[in-house]
Amino acid sequence: MFTIGPIGFTAPWLLLGLIALPILWILLRAVPPAPIKRRFPGVALLLGLTDDETQTDKTPWWLMLLRMLAVALVIIGFAGPVLNPKTEVTGKGPLLIVADGTWADARDWSARRDRIAGLLEEASRAGRVVSVTMLTDLPAGEAQFLSADVWQTRLGGLTPKPWAPDEVAIAEWVDGLGDGGFETFWMSDGLAREGREELLTALEDKGAVTVMQSPRPVLGLKPVQIKDGALQITAVRSAAAEAATVTVTAIGLDPAGVERELARVEASFEASADTAEVALSLPPELRNRISRFTIQGVHSAGAVTLADDGLRRREVALIAPHDTQEGLQLLSPLHYLKQALEPTADLIKDGLEDVLPANPDVIILADVAKLTEDQKAGLVEWVNKGGLLVRFAGIRIAASDLSRREEDVLMPVRLRAGGRTVGGAMSWGEPKALQPFLENSPFYGLQIPGDVTVTSQVLAQPDPNLAGRVIAALADGTPLVTRKEMGLGQVVLFHVTANAEWSSLPLSGLFVQMLERLAISTRQTTPSAEDLEGTTWAPVRVLDAFGQLADAGAMAGVKGEDLAVGVVTATMRPGLYESDEQRIAVNAVGAETTLETATWPARIAVEGLNVARETLLKGTFLAAALVLLMLDILASLWLSGRLFGPRSGVAAVLALGLLAFGDYAQAQQVDDEFAINATAEVVLAHVLTGDKQVDDIAQAGLLGLSDVLFQRTSIEPANPIGVNIETDELSFFPLLYWPITANQKIPSKEAYAKLNRYLRTGGMILFDTRDGDIAGYGSQTPEGRKLQQLALGLDIPPLEPLPLDHVLTRSFYLLQEFPGRFVGRDVWVEAAPPDAEKVEGMPFRNLNDGVTPVVIGGNDWAAAWAVDNVGNYLFRVGRGYTGERQREIAFRFGVNLMMHVLTGNYKSDQVHVPALLERLGQ
Repeated sequence: MFTIGPIGFTAPWLLLGLIALPILWILLRAVPPAPIKRRFPGVALLLGLTDDETQTDKTPWWLMLLRMLAVALVIIGFAGPVLNPKTEVTGKGPLLIVADGTWADARDWSARRDRIAGLLEEASRAGRVVSVTMLTDLPAGEAQFLSADVWQTRLGGLTPKPWAPDEVAIAEWVDGLGDGGFETFWMSDGLAREGREELLTALEDKGAVTVMQSPRPVLGLKPVQIKDGALQITAVRSAAAEAATVTVTAIGLDPAGVERELARVEASFEASADTAEVALSLPPELRNRISRFTIQGVHSAGAVTLADDGLRRREVALIAPHDTQEGLQLLSPLHYLKQALEPTADLIKDGLEDVLPANPDVIILADVAKLTEDQKAGLVEWVNKGGLLVRFAGIRIAASDLSRREEDVLMPVRLRAGGRTVGGAMSWGEPKALQPFLENSPFYGLQIPGDVTVTSQVLAQPDPNLAGRVIAALADGTPLVTRKEMGLGQVVLFHVTANAEWSSLPLSGLFVQMLERLAISTRQTTPSAEDLEGTTWAPVRVLDAFGQLADAGAMAGVKGEDLAVGVVTATMRPGLYESDEQRIAVNAVGAETTLETATWPARIAVEGLNVARETLLKGTFLAAALVLLMLDILASLWLSGRLFGPRSGVAAVLALGLLAFGDYAQAQQVDDEFAINATAEVVLAHVLTGDKQVDDIAQAGLLGLSDVLFQRTSIEPANPIGVNIETDELSFFPLLYWPITANQKIPSKEAYAKLNRYLRTGGMILFDTRDGDIAGYGSQTPEGRKLQQLALGLDIPPLEPLPLDHVLTRSFYLLQEFPGRFVGRDVWVEAAPPDAEKVEGMPFRNLNDGVTPVVIGGNDWAAAWAVDNVGNYLFRVGRGYTGERQREIAFRFGVNLMMHVLTGNYKSDQVHVPALLERLGQ
């Protein structure tokens, strides 16, 4: 194909006609011919007379240019111009198409699949055999080189996986490629990983290799950490490009049990940075509800990080001396701690011997000075494994020799003998206020009330390490709270009591905030292989490559040692794993994962994924030529004086024709656009009622059903469309959802004819009166009466309540009820034939192969399906788990509807099995 820039020509030899344009110019200059001058004496009698009609002796240059352009457009149009013509890939012999097929491919999987489809189409025209391989799902045995037409039928089943390719499996697959040569197209996910060089070398030994890789950076989200009371969110990208911002959303259950967005925050990548960090502070009650974090607009498993028990409600053990007078509530060392922690933590109130086996997250010792050797050893082991030990001072610690001569292992600092009293009746000075918290303190940013003062404290011995362990101090610089790290855990000491005897801190809101910061700032660590040795973890919910959560079903459990490693494989997918009521999240992007862009040698051709769509321009050029010719006629009439006046009718007709052509072209363009949008993919449609609120709910409902169909079935619907039954073509849509409103207009005769033709040719209309909460089936509501009026002009067959053996009850899911937002209304479908009988040994009747043209109900299915643009449900269905189960059944009913209308009664074909077996003599 001959090309000039982005335009190619299917018949370029016709462009030679442009050479004749100069000759045409000369001919047009000679028309009309120049007049011959003759002397005639009688001309003197005509002097002074004027002629109403004049004609120029030469054609004006601008008119000739107009005609030249029209002719040029005709020549170019018949030369077959094509915008962005496809470049044929020349090649002979077998063709191998390799795709990484990881979660990094999911973001633009449609573009990758289109490129594969284009390669298969070209291979089909060239008669080449093809093998398509996913490195994450390698076939057993040798590569299968089959006809390109065979692979085109299998293309819809190719989906990426949420794990990376296995190097060992790839090496074995390469060994089985055989000795023959082939050309390779490698669809790279854009990430660098071990083993690429070896695979590239092996493929180059077989023939030429071309790589297709998106230039966009791959985005990922690391597991969320808790640091100083806030959620630390870290987004990563594969290429350090220009500055960019991503939105991270926290998703979880609201109080009604409905999953929705709970919070969002923006993370900004600086220029040339591959990491963006942001802190998100949330109340504990809200944080406990979060189930996952996602990067908005990025549909891949790497852009999702799941929340496990690391963000759950903490278990805190409170321990006080046995001789404490618990009857004096306000004097109890645990009273204020209970008041502060009960709203956000599960409190354990047992002895230390009973608490340690329970493995709480935090243990608080209130003025406990003496511990047995066994208690001490148990606490040391527990802290080293990641526990947080918080201690409060008191008269017992002040009077003991704890951590005097040398630092006790369970104390952060050495203590002076006795204590310090300020502002009392027997002391000099005033009560001491608190010093503002420093930036390296977990309490940094908390506001200190002016009424918080300290009258007594235990003092720390000066030490070279003391300054690094003080996280809160009084105005005179003496430590108020000290901390040290110990193994994977921490030990914290409040140098005052946990009650109000030594300070007013427990009486303030600051006390609650400080405890909250400490209780949630324990280092979050993944359990080691030794900790999980001998355990088995069952998957509860798993992620697919597109970042969608689904029930794990009957997937096998994984060993604790493998779970501790955290490497995602085909046998351990990203998701939530459970054992003994504990949950651990395995994410596609781990805490130590780095994303690097794959680089290729200079000898390898690298192409992008996006291919400009091929557009035929022949019609455009010919239409433009026709417009210019019409303008030429109008210009000629104007020059001859016939455009206006008594003989201007021809010009008027031409002008009207030109306007009509423009309107037709515009209408044709609109109709074509509507047809393309409706037929490019499966599209669900709803009838526009004229009520904006009802139409918006219908649109949102079909959007939610389309998402569920995409996730659970092989149907991949596009965005739903609202149709006007008076003007729009209906045959493009397999299903029409028609919400009934009391005030909508009765369709015209033309619209009824269109609707009846739609029903006769296999379409289905779901009528929803949306009144299931206030009426039984019938005309007791305005919507029911309106439905009766609408149905008068429709060719609706006899109806019956949906029987339990109807194909709608089993076309995809097994259903016995069909709720929407409401429950209890009958659902009506086309009545079964009178002679339909059950076949012996079968649970349902021998029905025909037709599809019920109408389904009528009033359960408001669209409201149950409705979601917003980020997937949040718009309407509550029922209450709690029961309501969510009702919504799930409503979605399943929608899936069954689509399967029924697209596949007919194929599930009823099983009734023919006995007859087939009898004919076969079995």
